[in-house]
Amino acid sequence: MKLRKISLKARLILYDKGKILLLKQTKPNGGNYSLVGGTVEEDETARQSVIRESYEEAGLIIDKKDLKLVHVLQKLQGDEQRLTLYFKAYKWKGTLESKERKKFKKVEWFDLDELPSNMTATVKHVLTAYRHGILYSEMENP
Repeated sequence: MKLRKISLKARLILYDKGKILLLKQTKPNGGNYSLVGGTVEEDETARQSVIRESYEEAGLIIDKKDLKLVHVLQKLQGDEQRLTLYFKAYKWKGTLESKERKKFKKVEWFDLDELPSNMTATVKHVLTAYRHGILYSEMENP
């Protein structure tokens, strides 16, 4: 039996006035649109990770009480098993900007009915599951 590396991730689904926030990756990082978030560090909770990543990546200040768990994705990819917790928020403060320019070209709001075609496959999967009220889903990539 093959052992897989296990990682825990946390991401943000942020809505504001009927729009969702997406990050545009730089070309070396895929060039697609993704959600704010990343790896949960050893010394933090998933919510703390979302709060930290939101500020580091997009200049957003989010309060822990405004984060609600809305989806869990288990993804098997190569030698890694990822568990990603997706939190929804409607409230935020700060000045919206792409703060990690080497990873993300820009931060943009999109109407929910006019999402960009070049979102990552994972984001498409998760947003579809979330919009259908599905709390848990799985993906497997070779």
